[in-house]
Amino acid sequence: MAKMNFGGVEENVVTREEYPLAKALETLKDETIAVIGYGVQGPGQSLNLRDNGFNVIVGQRKDSKSWDKAVEDGWVPGESLFEIEEACQKATIIQYLLSDAGQIAVWPTVKKHLTPGKALYFSHGFGITYKERTGIVPPADVDVILVAPKGSGTSLRRMFLQGRGLNSSYAIFQDATGRAWERVISLGIGVGSGYLFETTFKREVYSDLTGERGTLMGAIQGIFAAQYEVLRQNGHTPSEAFNETVEELSQSLMPLIAENGMDWMYANCSTTAQRGALDWWKKFRDATMPVFKELYDEVACGNEAQRSIDTNSQPDYRQKLEEELREMRETEMWQAGAVVRKLRPENN
Repeated sequence: MAKMNFGGVEENVVTREEYPLAKALETLKDETIAVIGYGVQGPGQSLNLRDNGFNVIVGQRKDSKSWDKAVEDGWVPGESLFEIEEACQKATIIQYLLSDAGQIAVWPTVKKHLTPGKALYFSHGFGITYKERTGIVPPADVDVILVAPKGSGTSLRRMFLQGRGLNSSYAIFQDATGRAWERVISLGIGVGSGYLFETTFKREVYSDLTGERGTLMGAIQGIFAAQYEVLRQNGHTPSEAFNETVEELSQSLMPLIAENGMDWMYANCSTTAQRGALDWWKKFRDATMPVFKELYDEVACGNEAQRSIDTNSQPDYRQKLEEELREMRETEMWQAGAVVRKLRPENN
């Protein structure tokens, strides 16, 4: 584990150079890893572990779409694909990758197979941090660890296949065996992390919920919608409004930011764009700061967690979700986006 300086603040990080895959494989050579759930994170993490040579199985409800997807991905029923309870029984490490609501529902089944010395692994701090609300309280004689890739399971898998890595945070909530650190780092390397940075379960979930509702998803959709609407109200065409709002950002500017930072992106734009951006960014910061403070407070006090639990556990949740996503998909902005994507050179 190395100390890295981030803007004057030192943090603990682990890289693939100092903790290579061979070391991770040796550490977990006698372990059976059961990935429970095959939805968002399950496919990417399990396939990367399998391709990296770990002993991994998948636990999923039979006769579900996710079970069928697992079979399509090469998991063999009765050999590497099992019902959830059987997979938990076989495992020494249980990767609990169901949705937060799914974790609450299945917890009694998982808990009874957490025998002494096993490890319970999460990729989100939700269930443990809000344990008074979720009821997820692991026994004291198991390791409780976390690896949270900073992106979707789809991105994790795509980057792995490209020979790249998606950065992840790691945390130890409970070290019952004295091996929790080497277990969590080995798993982090195994699932395809670029580098691993240290956090806690609480910090992970607070930052994650804030980020999802903020710049990663909620805020950016709100800003897109506002700018698009203003341009359309002032006579700009759907194509022009979409290209100036979304396409140029996602296809041209964000790759520059990812490559060398925001200042480098600014330096590679026109002097007129630079001047305007420098003049206006603080206004946007000041305008949105109260919203972000309100958001973080709602996360920290547990209100956002409770809303998620209440909503996502409803029997008609998926139906209502699809309706909300359809409503977004059918807005003029994203209908224009569908046309613009078809016109990209790689699609012609």
